[in-house]
Amino acid sequence: MVENWQDFLLALQDISLLDVVPQVAALAFAGIAALYLHRLIARLTAVDSQGMRHVTQRTIQRLAFPISMLLVVLLGRASLAALDQAYWALDLAVPLLISFALIRTLVYMLRKGMRSGPLVKASENIISTFIWLVVGLHLVGLLPGLLVGMDSLAISVGDTRISLLAVTKLILLMGLVLVFAIWLSGIIDRRLSQLPYLSPGAAVGFSKVSKLVLITVAAMTVLNLVGIDLTALAVFGGALGVGLGVGLGFGLQRIASNFISGFILVFDRSIRPGDVVSVGEKFGWVVALHARYVVVRNRDGEDTLIPNEILITTEVINWSYSDPNVRLKIPVSVSYSDDVERAMAIMLEIVREHPRVIAEPEPGCRLIEFGDNGILLEARVWVADPEAGFGSVRSDINVEIWRRFKQEGITIPFPQQDLHIKEVPK
Repeated sequence: MVENWQDFLLALQDISLLDVVPQVAALAFAGIAALYLHRLIARLTAVDSQGMRHVTQRTIQRLAFPISMLLVVLLGRASLAALDQAYWALDLAVPLLISFALIRTLVYMLRKGMRSGPLVKASENIISTFIWLVVGLHLVGLLPGLLVGMDSLAISVGDTRISLLAVTKLILLMGLVLVFAIWLSGIIDRRLSQLPYLSPGAAVGFSKVSKLVLITVAAMTVLNLVGIDLTALAVFGGALGVGLGVGLGFGLQRIASNFISGFILVFDRSIRPGDVVSVGEKFGWVVALHARYVVVRNRDGEDTLIPNEILITTEVINWSYSDPNVRLKIPVSVSYSDDVERAMAIMLEIVREHPRVIAEPEPGCRLIEFGDNGILLEARVWVADPEAGFGSVRSDINVEIWRRFKQEGITIPFPQQDLHIKEVPK
């Protein structure tokens, strides 16, 4: 190992080309073989993944490349040693490959504890590579010299010295602690959602509060660790408050309103996950509650993101707020010449036979009015699963009414007009 960059450059000058070529060839062969084995294992795990847990499958894929390359490097090291050739580069590659495998596995397991998303998946390789580079510099002995160089790049603001090293440590430590806080809040969220005695709304509320507390504690802890006096933030907090006040006046008030409305929705339990709601022309069931919006999914599989402020300030129909049962009205007209009582009895028989119509409250049939074209009847039924939609219930009942009325000779009138000609022009 070398102590600084100067020693590293001097060591490079003493390296013989005859020593380098065999080791580079061994490393290149190990990389090609490891890449081939990695792709082969990926195809095999993709084909036979039904009996394998997804986390285990992905972990094997991440370990396939560094472990297979490590085995080939060890084989090459033994071969060069047997031939009495130099193998110092292979000795350096062994701890680097081991650390690379461990870092990729740890970062992947950490990502699995967070909410999945394109940014999270893309940052996994970036974080793994960055950590591995730091570990690699440490293993070869170049990290201390790099840290000294970063610390020498500094500016002084009053009595405070701000160096590139201090800023980098602050950013990395803040990122690490925030990632850990988000990861821990994700675990708490999943645990709360699995508790059978805790309602979905209460689980979301505790999850939001725990996430806010963890992030706040993480930020304060980082500031304390890097030596920033928290009392000195009072002036900054006052300036930030003034800035936020001006910002709220120029448009940030909607963001703040949605954020606060989200907590109101959680704690007053007016909207909970699983509720069937109607907001304007939007109808569906609540899938998730977020800090800024609520996700409502309709029967077509479309997710509508409704800002929390709208649910607070506008009229919202919550079909399952106190009782999940919902009543449906199915109007049907019959001719004046038909037996109305028989038609009502047939309609009651049909609605009682439908699998989604519940027996209590009991279905009913009413004569609504004597219309211009026929007698208007209305079947009234109750369903207990509004999240499944109402269109299928209406369609099934209407089709069966049409079929039974045709069998019984009951006609469904259509609008018609009689034209009386008083005088025919000559």
